[in-house]
Amino acid sequence: MGSGSESARLGAEVLRLTLKQVEAAYRETNQSLFQGRLRMPLLEWADSNRELGAWVHDQRCLRLSEGLLEGSWGELVEVLKHEMAHQYVDEVLGGGDEGPHGSLFRKVCAERGIDGRASGAPSKSDAAESSEVALLARIAGLLSLAQSDNRHEAEAAMAAARRLMLKYNLDEAVRSSARAYSFRHVGTPTGRRAAWQRVLGGILNEYFFVDVIIVPVYRPREGKRGSVLEIMGTTENLEMAVYVHDFLEHAADSLWRAHKRAGEIRGDKPRQSYLFGVMSGFRDKLAAEGREAQKNGLVWLGDPELKRYARARHPYVRSVGSSAKVQKDAFSAGCEAGRALVLHRGLSQGASSGGPRLLGNGGRRD
Repeated sequence: MGSGSESARLGAEVLRLTLKQVEAAYRETNQSLFQGRLRMPLLEWADSNRELGAWVHDQRCLRLSEGLLEGSWGELVEVLKHEMAHQYVDEVLGGGDEGPHGSLFRKVCAERGIDGRASGAPSKSDAAESSEVALLARIAGLLSLAQSDNRHEAEAAMAAARRLMLKYNLDEAVRSSARAYSFRHVGTPTGRRAAWQRVLGGILNEYFFVDVIIVPVYRPREGKRGSVLEIMGTTENLEMAVYVHDFLEHAADSLWRAHKRAGEIRGDKPRQSYLFGVMSGFRDKLAAEGREAQKNGLVWLGDPELKRYARARHPYVRSVGSSAKVQKDAFSAGCEAGRALVLHRGLSQGASSGGPRLLGNGGRRD
């Protein structure tokens, strides 16, 4: 058999297996977001990229573009939810005559935390976008100062950036009656989440104004299931949280490699314990900063609207405990490194350079 035929066969097999996972996602979403009121339609792929998805009333068919396989599983599932909302309006609420993205459809999406935009592109006012760019530019400037060789100057700059984020969110919570929320998937999907990855998710959740949840994903090219962090929040907070995630992941790995060289350690067996220590130490550092901010009257009590958005997207969430075997020496060394770590503006950009992209450059990472 020729290589072209083999490629076509493998492509067809990927589509077939992935469609089974789409069917599973449909059933789960039907129960969690639509109370099981939808009837399974014909699910099929469309080989056109003119539209990401479509609900076809006459054929009771829900189509997804094959091009979605080139993106993340989270994007594919969001398009699936979007088309399921169309099906719900059409077959359950009987609102098929109001137009494709009418008020009833938008209400259904809003109640379930579904992205109701037709294009999937962010839609913000010029004023909102200008405000976001200005905020991120100010934070980026402070994080640039945090690269100082003077430890005290670097620490002060990082703390100032965090205070700016805190004050901004406190002011927005008072000023804004309706903040716009969205989500991102961050990090590489994995089959089992290590302890350090869970602590990293907790850092984002507790200190960077986003809600974090671990969600299942499917990796079509590998034919494997896994999980990934989903973060939810306002656009500017998502941008910052994605940056912090990438920075900490990259910094922790760099610290481990330096520790390994300095200690002439053979193999990577202590690596997980060391990374766990780095994240735990950095979390302790942020907690100490938070106590200082409270002394100055800056107290963040959370965002009830964000909580409602998160519950709408994931109404059935369960907590899963975890345990990890820790090598004490590696963990202690990691904690010390984590407490000394300073969040700063990265010098490298993008995955190809091995580091986080520059803050404020835009671009969706999920």
